[in-house]
Amino acid sequence: MRRTVLALMLVMVSVLLLSGCKEKVKPGSAEVKREQVSGVSVRTVGTTRVDEYYETSGTVAARTVSTVASKMMGTVTSLKVKEGDKVRTGQMLLTIDDSDVLQKVEGAREGHKEALKALEAAGEQKKLADVTYDRYRKLYDDKALTGQEFDQIETQRKVAEIGLEQARAAVGRAEAGVKEAEAYHGFTRITSPVGGFVTGKNIELGSMAVPGAPLITVEDNSSYRIEINADERLAGKIRPGMEASVFIEALNRAITGKVTEVVPSVDPASRSFMVKIGLNDEGLRNGFYGKVSLPVGKKDVLLLPASSVVEKGELTGVYAVDKASIVSYRLVRVGKRYDDNVEILSGVVPGERVVVEGMEHAVDGGVLAGLK
Repeated sequence: MRRTVLALMLVMVSVLLLSGCKEKVKPGSAEVKREQVSGVSVRTVGTTRVDEYYETSGTVAARTVSTVASKMMGTVTSLKVKEGDKVRTGQMLLTIDDSDVLQKVEGAREGHKEALKALEAAGEQKKLADVTYDRYRKLYDDKALTGQEFDQIETQRKVAEIGLEQARAAVGRAEAGVKEAEAYHGFTRITSPVGGFVTGKNIELGSMAVPGAPLITVEDNSSYRIEINADERLAGKIRPGMEASVFIEALNRAITGKVTEVVPSVDPASRSFMVKIGLNDEGLRNGFYGKVSLPVGKKDVLLLPASSVVEKGELTGVYAVDKASIVSYRLVRVGKRYDDNVEILSGVVPGERVVVEGMEHAVDGGVLAGLK
């Protein structure tokens, strides 16, 4: 019985082995069925010469930020503006108590009037001295007057002339005194030196203004600039007049500016030098953050249409086509964007073919049925 069971088992094993040998396929003899891919366009990849850009960031600053201070001490009697107000050049910002200064102005004006009257009197004296001199001159020529008497008349004429010059000088001093008093009175009326926006107010109504202490800050909104620190390797490549693209994130738009100033000195700590780029846009404000792109040369890059780059989750790739027209999803690393194209840093080399249109029809492992 035992022998019979063993014999049956051997027969079954033999049958299974024989059947397996009949279904075995020799290596390399199987045909792989690939999905046909159509409706796509393919391009042979090549390099393109483009501008090379240096990219960095900076902070927008108004070209002129004026901090207004008082030249005299006094109580603030009125405040004409507040933060955020738009002002024009010469517009009144605040006033300071001028009661004492007005008295000085009035006194200077009265002194000027007295000087004018004194000048008028000196002029009359000079006229009289000239007439007297002419009359006595004739008498002296006719030998009707002694030399001593004529010398006395001549001296009186000279004294009158000196008196007239002194009176004229006194008028000049009086006029200067009036201008000085009026200028001092002008210090009580604080005006804006530039047009723009009020960005700071450090004084309140009734407070005491102190000479030199900042009162109001006005930001000139007519022109701005962005300051960047460029790498020392770019020394000599960035020059005044070069155009730069500045993207302002707060405005979500790019602004074209021009390099206005390049500081030649390199900071030994950061190994960089300062570059100032002029900007002109109504929406700019002091302190905005901006990304700057400066052209510094040319380079050859591999460009593909941005639409040909396909993202699958966290993977970024393109559909490459080999010599056998087989499509495969190839991982790539992308770089900068140039209009509608994107730079391919790795994953594809010049001379290879890539699907650039109809990516929705491309299938990894498929074969091209025809090119569009």
